[in-house]
Amino acid sequence: MSYTITDVYKKNFINSVIEANKELYNYIHFNLKQEDLEYSNTIGHGGDNSLNIDLIAEEIFIKHLKEYGNIYSEECGYLDFNADFEIIIDPIDGSDNFYSNLEYYGSSVALKVNNKTIAGFVCNLATSLMIYRAFDEEKKEFFLDDKKVISRVTNSKFGIFERSYQYPELVSLLKREKLKFRALGAAALSLSSAHRFDFVLFLGEIREFDIAASLYICKDIFIYKSDKYLLISKNKHKIDLIKEFIKNNRL
Repeated sequence: MSYTITDVYKKNFINSVIEANKELYNYIHFNLKQEDLEYSNTIGHGGDNSLNIDLIAEEIFIKHLKEYGNIYSEECGYLDFNADFEIIIDPIDGSDNFYSNLEYYGSSVALKVNNKTIAGFVCNLATSLMIYRAFDEEKKEFFLDDKKVISRVTNSKFGIFERSYQYPELVSLLKREKLKFRALGAAALSLSSAHRFDFVLFLGEIREFDIAASLYICKDIFIYKSDKYLLISKNKHKIDLIKEFIKNNRL
């Protein structure tokens, strides 16, 4: 299938993703209602009961992005606009964190063509930090709230092991090897921030909503992906070490 990515399309798409996140960020922080935190009667495409805020967030992204391609969203599933491009959306990554007032939740948007990701955006909607890489350019970070300043500290004393509560044997092994980690509960946010951590490990069901944007954002560092887990790190030794732990424990 032939397609053309014009400079105008690139610029407009990036701006539209940013504007969608700004609208959602402002809604969450300044206009949120109690009923938004109640469960709807809708079962999302991922199989979970959707919060009203999940549906509101999805509507915001669809409104801003539908002119750019077909949309595949965690809540509504696939929307076919007969376009060459496909947009993968997780409107709120870490819904349980959001519901529980834990400030680690966000959104994830990936743009694909011919099944190849060409742009990825992840935004922490609690802090307003946006991380993205688009159209083979360098990774960019900035705050939607322009009063905040990016910290340039990139060293970390620990990694991230999402869903670690499901794997107590591996937890014990990592502790024995003095590999410190945290489980933060929002896969896309954690994976997209792998540059900041010692490693990021995600075990269990791997859904495209969770990883599409983050894999593109982190394409300049080491990535190992199987059908059972995803591991990202700046350190190749850490990748090999943790892969061996998982293999030996037959996970």
